[in-house]
Amino acid sequence: MPFKPVSHVLFDMDGLLLNTEDLYTKGFEEIASRYGKLFTFELKCKIMGQHSREFAANIIKELNLPLTVDEFLVETRKIFIDLFPQCKIMPGVERLLVHLSKHKIPMGLATSSSKETYDMKVSRHQDFFNLLPFKTYGSDANVKRGKPSPDIFLIAATKFPRKPAPEKCLVFEDSLNGVKAAVAAGMQVVMVPDPRFDRSLAPEATLILNSMEDFRPEIFGLPPYDD
Repeated sequence: MPFKPVSHVLFDMDGLLLNTEDLYTKGFEEIASRYGKLFTFELKCKIMGQHSREFAANIIKELNLPLTVDEFLVETRKIFIDLFPQCKIMPGVERLLVHLSKHKIPMGLATSSSKETYDMKVSRHQDFFNLLPFKTYGSDANVKRGKPSPDIFLIAATKFPRKPAPEKCLVFEDSLNGVKAAVAAGMQVVMVPDPRFDRSLAPEATLILNSMEDFRPEIFGLPPYDD
């Protein structure tokens, strides 16, 4: 598939910029185990990228948990309030964002996380996330539908001062729902999935990488790394 030049870049957060997907898994496994259930990787792939109320409802349904959505979110929040501040930046990510910032490439964040959970996750990484001045959260009132709907990426693109056309935006994602959302928005998308993910399930992805360390900006018309 030929790559088209882009002028703006949008990043997902969980599992892409931060290792928070590992922490979500830990929390969901703990809740499931209380009821003798197993939170599987297959179920994880289904819910990745969804809004909190969406993924809560789907986990409850799939595992037949005796909880309401609100009860599930209350219980997981008790776990995540301790886990999220421990999260780490994923390999290759800081290098790319610092590089694009240095070359004045407009960048934005498009995360399904609420503003509240975002704040917990970035508490030790404020300087890093300041590299992304344009932020869109799943809790924003105008994000009506979560991924795989394109809403969040279309809204995120409008926050750039130049209002780029969708085809001028490159999205970075780790989830299948995120890839589908980016494609539905008319954007190219680089997928950096969990190593266990079956790549044949994401034929729509423009490019799939093992790690952000493998990304070469010049293939999308962005300035190449200096070293």
